[in-house]
Order: sequence, then structure tokens, then C-alpha cells
Amino acid sequence: MNIKSIALRTLPLTVFLSGTAQAELSAPEISLTIDAYHKSTDTALGGRTEGWGLSHTELALKQQFGNLMSGKLTAVMEANEEETDFSIEEAYLQTLSLPAGMTLRGGRFLSDIGYLNGQHPHADSFVERPLLYRAFLGGHYYDDGLGLSLVMPTDLYWRISAEAFDGDQLSETDSDHTVGTWALSTSLGGDLSDSQSWQAGFSYLRNRTLEAGEHDEHGHHDHEEEEHGHSHGAEYTGKHLYLADLVWKWAPQGNNRNQQLTLSAEYARVTDPNEHASSKEYHEGWYGSAVYRFAPQWSAGLRHGRLDVQLGHDDHFHEGSLEETAVMLAWNPSHTQTLRLQYTHQDVRKDWHETFDAAADDVLTLQYIISFGAHDAHSF
Repeated sequence: MNIKSIALRTLPLTVFLSGTAQAELSAPEISLTIDAYHKSTDTALGGRTEGWGLSHTELALKQQFGNLMSGKLTAVMEANEEETDFSIEEAYLQTLSLPAGMTLRGGRFLSDIGYLNGQHPHADSFVERPLLYRAFLGGHYYDDGLGLSLVMPTDLYWRISAEAFDGDQLSETDSDHTVGTWALSTSLGGDLSDSQSWQAGFSYLRNRTLEAGEHDEHGHHDHEEEEHGHSHGAEYTGKHLYLADLVWKWAPQGNNRNQQLTLSAEYARVTDPNEHASSKEYHEGWYGSAVYRFAPQWSAGLRHGRLDVQLGHDDHFHEGSLEETAVMLAWNPSHTQTLRLQYTHQDVRKDWHETFDAAADDVLTLQYIISFGAHDAHSF
């Protein structure tokens, strides 16, 4: 094999495998996203703690291997006044040229379930994910496994996805199952006019790490860790998770540069929290949000959500219910920067066992996000 020149730049390096076959290996794409914040006080199920900190600051490398597949590695750092945490959020290979619109992915990656889960948190319109994500998915669910997705050859956008994971990232419960969790999801979308578009989805996740006798009585993390550290697993789990989402967007003639209104909502239900639960004992959560870009560099948003959970104590349950309202104003001086101010109010509706003792009436959070390097396009 004769390689005449090697250059550390974006021009492809061609390696001749035979007289007719060849594969191109380009220089990897490297990106860095810094998410810095200051939060006035702790909140229930908060992913960010009081004071100054870094949340989901990520370094990503993406490499394409000819037209066959691509690979991605994402390392994440989170830091606050109490601790610093490092993790590998993504490390996977993904096919690029399978027939019939199929894509196969293997390694560690974000699950396709729900509207927000497959997106990185720095792409969100609010400082933290909605309550149902923080309670049922640990903020966002990623795991080690295999995933197959298929884009159907229809006039409407229609994607179907099937995934199998070991389940370690969702639950701290040890399981003998090779496949600890598996998920099915589908999304439909299209245009209503030149200015309006929509997307709807439904997802199901089966948690096999929580078989009879393996359930946690109070969730995976005690209150001290919830208030002072960053938790990763889901706080409230069950055998079955059902998730539905609906999104509608409006922009004049489809041009969202200067003006865009986005309405979104999701509903989740988690059943069989333990072996004693009847059909009446389940967790559920929902949220609705509106985000309006009223100028090229300015946007404002409102989100309200509720969480209702059942805490198992042997064969009886205590109820907990929490509502959260968030109002935000964001300034984007450039495509790679966001300065966001958010006001959050939490209201405990039911709390028979001090489930939400960290709930806060009034919280102010200042967030600054800056990105360097190439980034994937944001999803719908």
C-alpha cells in the first residue's frame, strides 16, 4: 500500500484497497460545547444544583469511514460546588448505506424514545428538561446496545425504531438479563401549509431490570443525593413506560430565521412500579410548552408540567404530586451562543412522605452556552 501524502486537514485521505475499490477517511470533526450556569437555589428533581456550575459540557468527535459508516464519541463533564463528574455519553458506530432507508447503530447512544430524548440538552429551549424526563429517564436516557431505524417510503415523514440495551444506565438494579431494556418508537410528520408543520410520536420502553422483587421502594437516589449531587438513573421506575408527543411549528413561509412559534407537549405513564401495584398504582407526567422567536436573536418561552408518582411501601403506596412552571428569555448573539434567563416555580400538590422536600417556590437560573467546531443539525 503506497500512501503518498498525509495532511492534518479536512481533505480526504485515500487509501487504495485494490485496483478498483477504495475507502475515504476524512479528518474527524471535533466540537466542544460549554454549558455554564448560576442557579439561585435547589429544586426538586433538579439536574443543576445551587450556585455556579457546569452542566452537560461536552467534547465530541465524529468520524466518517467512507460511505459505509460513521462513528461518534461524546465525553461529558458536569461540575458544581460539591462535585465534578465525567462520563461517556456516546460511543457508537452507525451505518450510512443500508438499503430501504434503514440505519443500524451499535455502542452507546441516546435512545429515540420521546421528542426530546434523542437531542442533546444544549439544544433545548429551557434550562432543564421537563419533570417527566428528570423523573422517568434521568434527564435523558442513553445506554449500551443496538438500534435499528427505518424511514418509510411514504409521502409523510414516518420513522420506525427498535432498540435493545443492557439497561445499566436507566436503573441501578443489577439484572441477569442480557437485554435489560428494549424500546419501540415511531414518529409521523408533515406540512400543513407553507408556514405550518407538525410531528407526532409514540414510544414504549420495557424495563426488564425491574422484575418482581427487584423494585426500589423509594426510587434510586435518596434526598441528600437528589439535592446536592447529579443523579443519573431514573428516580421513579416501572416495568412499562409509555410516552406520547406532539409538536406544531409555525414560521412565515417556512422561514424560521426571523420568526417562529413552537408548541410541544408530551405525556408519559409508567406502570408496575413494584410487584404489589394494581392497575391504579402508576406514575405519570406531562408538560406543555410554547417557545416564540420574535426576532432573529431573541426568543421567549413558557412551560408548565406536572408529575404524579406512587411510592411503594410493601403492599401500600403514598402519593406525591409536583407541578412546575418555567418562563425563559433567551438571547442568541450568534448561532453558537445562547444567554438564557429562566424563572422556575414549583408547587407541591401532594406529598405524604416528603417526596419533594427540595421543591422551591421561586428560582432564577442564568445560563450561558457556547459551542466550538462542527455540530449536527438540530432535529425537528
